[in-house]
Amino acid sequence: MTQTWFAWALLSAVFAALTAIFAKLGLAGVNSDYATLIRTAMILLVLIVFVAGTGKWVNPVQLSARVWLFLGLSALATGASWVFYFRALQAGDASQVAAVDKSSLLLVAVFAVAFLGERPGAREWLGLALVASGVLLLGLKR
Repeated sequence: MTQTWFAWALLSAVFAALTAIFAKLGLAGVNSDYATLIRTAMILLVLIVFVAGTGKWVNPVQLSARVWLFLGLSALATGASWVFYFRALQAGDASQVAAVDKSSLLLVAVFAVAFLGERPGAREWLGLALVASGVLLLGLKR
């Protein structure tokens, strides 16, 4: 049985990989913070067209304060992540930066346990330990 979340997650991974490559190429001769601004503006335009085109637009005033709070916090975290990611891409190799960036997997698991009450099994913890090992290996100086 195909799990829909897994297909979406794989597509996310493919486009995240392309993001790193395209961003690294696009950062030549441009300040990373300014490049992040340009990228964000383009994403905003694409999402406006997508949401309007799929008929999913709703009146933002109808959203609860809780939705606004957590989406706002998510936006702040995303913005910070993008700024730091682009700075790292400008200074380092895309393959290393992207690998270290994926250490967020470890933090997501820890935060999900702490704040969402999720309980990953032994298989998931083993996979996360392997990711942590890979991140440490990539972070070592050559």
